[in-house]
Amino acid sequence: MRRKPVEALVAEGGQGEGGSLRRSLGMWQLTMISIGATLGTGIFVVLGESVPKAGPAVTISFVIAGLTALFSALSYAELAGSIPVAGSSYSYAYATMGELIAWVCGWCLVLEYGVSVAAVAVGWGEYLNELLDGTIGVTIPDALSAAPGEVDGAIINLPGLIVVLLAMVFLLGGAKESATANTIMVIVKIAALVLFCTIGFMGFKSGNYADFMPLGTAGVSAAAASLFFSYIGFDAASTAGEEAKNPQRDLPRAIMLSLIIVTALYVLVAAVAVGAWNWKDFEGSEATLAAIMNDVSGQSFWGTLLAAGAVISIASVVLTVLYGQTRVLFAMSRDGLVPKVFGRVSKKTGTPRVNTVIVSLFCGALASVVPLGKLVDATSIGTLFAFGLVNIAVIVLRRTRPDMPRTFRVPLGWLFPVLGFGFCAYNMFSLDSVTWTVFGVWMAVGLVFYFLYGVSRSRLATAEK
Repeated sequence: MRRKPVEALVAEGGQGEGGSLRRSLGMWQLTMISIGATLGTGIFVVLGESVPKAGPAVTISFVIAGLTALFSALSYAELAGSIPVAGSSYSYAYATMGELIAWVCGWCLVLEYGVSVAAVAVGWGEYLNELLDGTIGVTIPDALSAAPGEVDGAIINLPGLIVVLLAMVFLLGGAKESATANTIMVIVKIAALVLFCTIGFMGFKSGNYADFMPLGTAGVSAAAASLFFSYIGFDAASTAGEEAKNPQRDLPRAIMLSLIIVTALYVLVAAVAVGAWNWKDFEGSEATLAAIMNDVSGQSFWGTLLAAGAVISIASVVLTVLYGQTRVLFAMSRDGLVPKVFGRVSKKTGTPRVNTVIVSLFCGALASVVPLGKLVDATSIGTLFAFGLVNIAVIVLRRTRPDMPRTFRVPLGWLFPVLGFGFCAYNMFSLDSVTWTVFGVWMAVGLVFYFLYGVSRSRLATAEK
């Protein structure tokens, strides 16, 4: 239950083994990191898996998932402005609820970021095949583009591995350079989605909304729980707290602005997609948005163009989420809870290079052998748990440190943090038993690691001796 003082967390900002992170990111770059980490596979790929669960009411599912994210985003904004450090919700929990809860939260973030990188990388391969087919008339065979068990004869998802390794190369170059590349990719992805809405609206049929909720509220809830995956990443800006030029001012603004932009795009794209296609046609579809554009326009050019935009935009999600994962592990390493190798900083680039290579190889291996659907739900439950803890952390910190300076405050007192926690719990319990089993095993492994390694090597523990 030992807690790390807020002042100690902030004072250590940027410090690592052998070097320090560089403060080089402004509000625009932080906003682009959040959008880059959020806007991608959720709408390009997971939409096709969610429509069969909810029917045309998938638009409501997006709103429910967005509200869950909004309440948590408000809490993130308050804490990011007060405790601007790399560990995100892990560090917030350490300052408010103690080391064990912080470890559990950090372990959930490893699940959120690490597994979502793999899930996004899997989805990237679908659009890469669509692009190759539309340009040179060939595709990567199933044996080399799908995870074992996903289709007959599959051996390895090679595109998923490749995109993770490409992101690794960008991150090794430095935070500022990576942020610049991400900004370009975010602009491309927004343009691609606007293009989809323009073409897709031409094929809009109001009759597709006649049976609006064919699978009832249970279907809407199930789809919302899966679609929450689409909002994972808005908290990525909070992991850049030690590389932001003015974190107290810019982090809360970047988090809220990115969530507003992403939610508006999601609801618009989902509404156009369901209007253009009967909801039953989404079952089993790949590269859904590109397929809709081809169908509506009657030619492959527009679908190919969208696929090109998707290939670029989904790559930006891999880049920014991988960035977030390395910074969380960096903070945990500095606290002694994971090996020191994750906290080593290169003096040349100001980045945790060894950390980046280890995480990238792990995520690449995961992307190459695990099917997308399993990764999506596992990511969602880990994220929902971590977000729930962030909402509690706001309440605890207001009680224990009411006079602490805050550049942003969640409005209406405790109401929104309580609602945020409630929405997270609701969406968690909408996930199936298999996902809960995976989550339980993951938590058990994490607790074993903590009690065998972290509890005795914690810097707070060694300071007490």
